[in-house]
Amino acid sequence: MLPLTEEQKLVQQTVRAFAQEVLWPEAPRYDESGEYPWPQLRALAELGLLGMTTPEAWGGAGMDSMSWALALEEIAYADPSVAVIVSVTSGLPQYMLARFGTEAQKDRFLRPLARGEWIGAFALTEPGAGSDPAAMRTRAKKVDGGWILSGTKSWITSAGQAHLYVVMARSGEGPKEITAFLIEKDAPGLSFGPPEAKMGLHAAHTAEVRLDEVFVPDDQVLGQVGRGLAQALAGLDSGRIGIAAQSLGIARAAFDLAKAYADEREQFGKKIRHFEGVAFKLADMATEIAAARGLVFAAARKKDAGERFTLEASMAKLFASRLAVSVTREAVQILGANGYHRDYRVERYYRDAKVTEIYEGTSEVQKLVIARELYR
Repeated sequence: MLPLTEEQKLVQQTVRAFAQEVLWPEAPRYDESGEYPWPQLRALAELGLLGMTTPEAWGGAGMDSMSWALALEEIAYADPSVAVIVSVTSGLPQYMLARFGTEAQKDRFLRPLARGEWIGAFALTEPGAGSDPAAMRTRAKKVDGGWILSGTKSWITSAGQAHLYVVMARSGEGPKEITAFLIEKDAPGLSFGPPEAKMGLHAAHTAEVRLDEVFVPDDQVLGQVGRGLAQALAGLDSGRIGIAAQSLGIARAAFDLAKAYADEREQFGKKIRHFEGVAFKLADMATEIAAARGLVFAAARKKDAGERFTLEASMAKLFASRLAVSVTREAVQILGANGYHRDYRVERYYRDAKVTEIYEGTSEVQKLVIARELYR
């Protein structure tokens, strides 16, 4: 594994200290209440962590993807709900605006996102179109001066809280004739469902986005008309590095809790870390966390080099999300009955981990992407 630069080490240390001081103590309360974590997000914005990879010219910190991944790992270690909000707003809307937006769009939309004044959302999934975005039914009808959008998006992170929505809609009859639109929260006809009652990530609100003949002017089309699906997939490549880093943070936190518990808990006159049944679990967990970190770093470095990183991003997301589920499950097992109790954080990490295998492309979709990329 290549060493970190001094700047990357500083980012890692700074975010780790912040996350432990600000996020860690409050994470159980936010999980219990389901409150959207605005105070934490504002504090992150003050540190410039909501627009890390957006160029400085547009209000961001202009950092590399490695620094972004390191930061997300530390945030997820303390509070996975906050991490996924940060990952989505920075890894999807900001990345897509920076890559495909016009100068006017960047000035109007990217700046407040990068400064953390706004939160962004990415609206692709629909009730009948999850892993198959080409089956989406949300329609965009061309009218004088713009488009009229109608349809429903589901499972949208930060829906109802975010200020800007990158919405994908069918703009033609072809299966891939999809266009990306930039829609502000207060647009007439735009509404939101209540937060979904989820297994985990309670503070990261997920809800429907409902479009009832929403007018979107021509200057709020993101990129080329009919090229929205390709743009969305490019955004998902970036976002998958973020979810892999989030998964890594969850796994590392659960591992550290299990490791510490195994050194404290005694059975049959000795600490349980001396029993092979526990020691071997910890050995496997540590090894797999190191392997996942290598995959995340490889994807981030390739992105920073300006090379195609679809394969590496999908590999990192597949492996790290699978790891998050397995490590948190084993951590619960090591803690035994205590691992099943809410007073111990591992049960929350176990609940939070599962969705990493589902959102921004299920594990099965990642395998399809990887297999396809092998033959490019």
